[in-house]
Amino acid sequence: MKKASLLVVALVLVGHLSALRAQQPLIMKEQMPNAVHFLPPPPDTASAAFRYDQSQYRWGLDQRKDSTRLAIAVGDAVWSIDNICHIFGGVLGLELSAQATPAIYRMLTLGLLTTDQAGKLPKDHYMRTRPYVYYGEPTIYPGDEEWLRTNGSYPSGHTILGWSAALLLTELAPELADTILARGYMYGQSRVIAGYHWQSDVDAARLVASAAVARLHADPAFRKLMKKARREYKRLRK
Repeated sequence: MKKASLLVVALVLVGHLSALRAQQPLIMKEQMPNAVHFLPPPPDTASAAFRYDQSQYRWGLDQRKDSTRLAIAVGDAVWSIDNICHIFGGVLGLELSAQATPAIYRMLTLGLLTTDQAGKLPKDHYMRTRPYVYYGEPTIYPGDEEWLRTNGSYPSGHTILGWSAALLLTELAPELADTILARGYMYGQSRVIAGYHWQSDVDAARLVASAAVARLHADPAFRKLMKKARREYKRLRK
C-alpha cells in the first residue's frame, strides 16, 4: 500500500479518538497485579531469548511487505477506545459506539482504562529500550516515535489494551470466542510489525492483561457494568 493510503487509514482512525484515559479507572495501578513480582524481567541482550526477539523484529520487517497486513498494523497503532470498537465491532457484527451500544461501550471504556493500569509499574521499573530505538530505524507510525522513546517497552501497553478487549468481549460473546481471540492476538503482533515492541514485550503483555482482567472481575462496579453489557448484547443479537 502506498504511503498516502496508509496516511489516510491512520487519519480516519485518529478521527475516532476517544479520551480513554480521560475518565477515572475502577482500580488504580497500586491495587492491580504487579508484573514486576510475577513475571521475569525482559531478556538480557546476551541471551537466547533476545536473539529470538531480534529474529521476530526481522519477521516484523518482512510482514511490512504485505500491504494488507501493513495497513492493519498501522490501524492498530491508533490508541483509542473507538478504534478498539472499530476493530472488534466488525468481528461481533455490531456497531460498537457510545450511541449504538452505550452499555458495552461503557464496560469497555472503564474496563480497558483499568487494565491499562497494570502495565505502568513494570514499564517504569524496567524502562526497556524499544526496538526502533535500539536499531535506529523508522516505524510504520512515525507520529508516536518521539514520545515513546522515553516510555518503557516491557510490557506492551497496546497489547494489554487489545488482549484485555479480546478477553472481555469473549466473555460477552462466547460463541465468537475463537474469532475474537484471533483478532486480539493479531493486534499484539501488529506492535512487532510496527517496530515499537519486541516479541517478549508482547508475550508478557498478554499475561499481564489476563491477570488484570481477573483482578477487574473482583470489582463489584465492573461486574455490574458487564451484566448490563451482556443484557444489551443479547437484546441486539435478537
